[in-house]
Amino acid sequence: MDHKVDILSIGDVVTDAFIKLLPHEASVKHPDSHHPLLCMTFGTKVPFEKATIINGVGNSPNAAVCFAMLGLNSSLYANIGDDKVGEEILLSLHARNVSTEFIFINKGMSSNYHYVLSYGADRTILIKHEAYPYHWPQISSSKKPRWIYLSSIGEKAKHIHEHIASYLEQNPDVKLAFQPGTFQIREGVNKLRRIYQKTEIFAVNLEEAQAVTGSDSTDIAKLIRMLHGLGPKVVVVTDGPKGSYASDGTKIYSMRNYPDPKKPFDRTGCGDAYTSTFVAAIASGESIQVALRWAPINPMSVVQQLGAQAGLLPKDKLLKLLARAPRDYQPKEIALV
Repeated sequence: MDHKVDILSIGDVVTDAFIKLLPHEASVKHPDSHHPLLCMTFGTKVPFEKATIINGVGNSPNAAVCFAMLGLNSSLYANIGDDKVGEEILLSLHARNVSTEFIFINKGMSSNYHYVLSYGADRTILIKHEAYPYHWPQISSSKKPRWIYLSSIGEKAKHIHEHIASYLEQNPDVKLAFQPGTFQIREGVNKLRRIYQKTEIFAVNLEEAQAVTGSDSTDIAKLIRMLHGLGPKVVVVTDGPKGSYASDGTKIYSMRNYPDPKKPFDRTGCGDAYTSTFVAAIASGESIQVALRWAPINPMSVVQQLGAQAGLLPKDKLLKLLARAPRDYQPKEIALV
């Protein structure tokens, strides 16, 4: 079949209002703990440096834009309200060559709007997912995707996972990439077992891998084996400055990060950029080893600009940077599964 959609991304779309805090008006307590605290004076007015509005973002929209930038036919399933924010979201996605034909406009409802407190290179996001009546779209045979990319979606959409699993079972030629969001991890493996069993590529960071498996181990190979046991054929685990790991079910590879040209400006969307670039490489016919070389380049670029999408690279620029990579920028086999 001639697929008109290479990848259909599924997840919530939002507008982010970035509020850049002044260095002397906030502080971070317990910076080395798993849960550092962003602290500001309570009960008073706190000056900030500036505010920037960025439309059409979120885990899956960020991935959808990345796919389009890397030359794939990209479409997004999401929900918005019939408000000005929703209009701006649609315009933003159209401008980035993402098809919006599967986006539902909900009359009388608001679009998702989040506030991002930006402090240094990191951020704290105040989130609220609107309670949309999520409906699985009717996908014609001419719009059948080669891949589905599933990521963060609101709690009210839990029933959508069953629809996705049924669609994948009815269309075994469609492959699933799953980068679970906070709610999906909290739901637990049992409630999403059909999704895990149909997953071709599963991607999480180290802490998320621990949460999904219920293990406090920091042994990457052990965690990857446990994740394979849930069903995914390819498992990807990122570990911040330590790099990333991927397994095809036979071998586990480690990969260093691409060198940063300068200190990161904003880390928003770093994980989305990595995972979607990895998936784009595989969807483009590349091997896992090549995907591991592609994937760290987009995050390196994304953290140099504000927001999750401004730094995403077109394929030609990504390949140019790959050609300039250090000699040791190669995946290394570290274990057998």
